[in-house]
Amino acid sequence: MSNNSSILPQLLQQYPWLPSLKDIYRDIALKDPAQFINDIFNNKDYIHIIDRTSKFFRVAFENLEEFPPYRQDEFNISFYLLLKILLYVLDDKRITNRIANLYSKVTYQDMKNEIIRNEYFNLHQICMDLGLDIRYIDEETYHTNLIRDMKKEYKTNFKIHFTDYLKLASNLKDEYRKLVNNALHEGFVYIIPKELARLIQEYVRKKFLEINLIEKDNLENMRKSLFKVKNFKNLYDEIVSLWELKKEDFEYSIQVRFEKDKNLMEIFPPCVKEILILIGEGQNIPHIGRLFITFFLLALDYPVDNIIEIFSATPDFERHIAQYQIEFAKKKSYTPHSCETLKSLNLCMATKYKDDLCIKGYFSKKKDQEQKIKHPLFYIQIKQFRLSRAPND
Repeated sequence: MSNNSSILPQLLQQYPWLPSLKDIYRDIALKDPAQFINDIFNNKDYIHIIDRTSKFFRVAFENLEEFPPYRQDEFNISFYLLLKILLYVLDDKRITNRIANLYSKVTYQDMKNEIIRNEYFNLHQICMDLGLDIRYIDEETYHTNLIRDMKKEYKTNFKIHFTDYLKLASNLKDEYRKLVNNALHEGFVYIIPKELARLIQEYVRKKFLEINLIEKDNLENMRKSLFKVKNFKNLYDEIVSLWELKKEDFEYSIQVRFEKDKNLMEIFPPCVKEILILIGEGQNIPHIGRLFITFFLLALDYPVDNIIEIFSATPDFERHIAQYQIEFAKKKSYTPHSCETLKSLNLCMATKYKDDLCIKGYFSKKKDQEQKIKHPLFYIQIKQFRLSRAPND
């Protein structure tokens, strides 16, 4: 991807992951990591960056989606570079994934806020700096949809060459993002600003994930060099300690995902089984129950079409409405309700099903005692873990 030489330095302070950083801020971006760390941790003017970094890891470890202390200031470049150095020396893919997710979501929110204000200049500049073949046009109507005699027009100011669109959308598996499901004219895909920002979010996330692919032959030497700076070592140790406290969440972290022709019902918690049974019987399900089962199945990567088919058994089913609502939930990446919330909503079925795992909990090796299940997704991880350890018949 080529760089845009006319890019403003202020845009790089806001979005330091852009390629032009190495040209315009080369004195920082290309500095030797040991020298960079020494400069940051021995300068009182940078103390707030260290604090910001520590808080960022804390928020990421909790899987939150917002970071209020984030600032689009002149120190944001150093903050970004410090994150990448820490991820390299921490050398843990799970940590990198969490930081990548949070940072990309914060970036997306910044871009979306500008879009809400109808400010598209920065979005266009970002695309140019990424070397994308992007066109900013007078607003055009690219699609018209008729629903119940009501006409809805889809308009945008952007179109992107299909090859660049495919590169950005390659890791996003949603059906509506496939090229055949988008308006294409003379090799360009019409795209609304928010969806363009979402694709750029994925680019930013992948920038962090690339750290996992870097050869680690020099890792120990790098650590020894950086650990000479005491305050950096203190921050590193703090992050490692925080992560150790979170490892309880991963003690039974068996990956459970949708697979065609595979029945996951046996490892589903009773709250999920109850709703699926009622739907299968053709009964009406309360709105909150529908939301929960939608969020739960999406979290397991169930295809939208499969979830639609599940809901097709309900008496008030309308396919276009169900599809819209499920796709909206998928875009928003909503998290399924916790066990505590399900209890407050009278959706917990532990007692009805006399489920020992829900009622008694599980044994935690780390805490050397029984722990209660706090989330239905954790329930299926433990179930899958136990099944994987069970002797074959």
